Amino acid sequence: MLNYRVPPELLVPHVPPGTEVDLWQGEALVSVVGFLFHNTRVWGLQWPWHTNFEEVNLRLYVRRYEDGQWKRGVAFVSEIVPRPAIAWIANALYNEHYRYMPTRHHLQQGAEALQVDFGWKHRGQWNSMEITADPVAVPIAEGSDAEFIFEHYWGYNQLNRHTTIGYQVQHPRWLHYPVRQWQLQLDVAGIYGEAWVPWLSAAPHSVMLAQGSAVTVHRPVKWRHPAA
Repeated sequence: MLNYRVPPELLVPHVPPGTEVDLWQGEALVSVVGFLFHNTRVWGLQWPWHTNFEEVNLRLYVRRYEDGQWKRGVAFVSEIVPRPAIAWIANALYNEHYRYMPTRHHLQQGAEALQVDFGWKHRGQWNSMEITADPVAVPIAEGSDAEFIFEHYWGYNQLNRHTTIGYQVQHPRWLHYPVRQWQLQLDVAGIYGEAWVPWLSAAPHSVMLAQGSAVTVHRPVKWRHPAA
């Protein structure tokens, strides 16, 4: 995960109704994320050739106030997967922003270091995210920016002008690997648009690598909001 500072106004078109930008120490952050789905099931069923695959997404952090508490979650600008059927299912069930491109990943874990690479091909060119980290995962410190990034347990998407879809995500608190080196090769304008170029071309606020775990994504629910 490569995390970047951005102006809050850049995020306005991507904030679902009924939510607001969740700030880290007064700053708006977005993340370019690469991760691996493994043994994926949809409503308990596995689809042949669609259970293990990469995803690369650009996400922002939002929150929604309900039942006297803030429900902190994420919303997505873009999600990239390698198969059209995966994109279709996610878009149909959760109104996500999936599209498909060829993807690949490589993981090498040794006694001295852990190396993780993700790649995604757009218009004939490979984009890539590469991280070298310590080989042993450690707990995420309380009150840290890593805790802010990882401790979001809802996904929110705009269904239409007055309706938001929300779904709860459950997983144990993750461990992370302290990052030593990183590299990002990204066609920002071609994949995300010109407005993102100044911000995703700058040095990241932070770079993180998490261990991951089993994850449960609950069925979506809908909330309606009055017209402005």
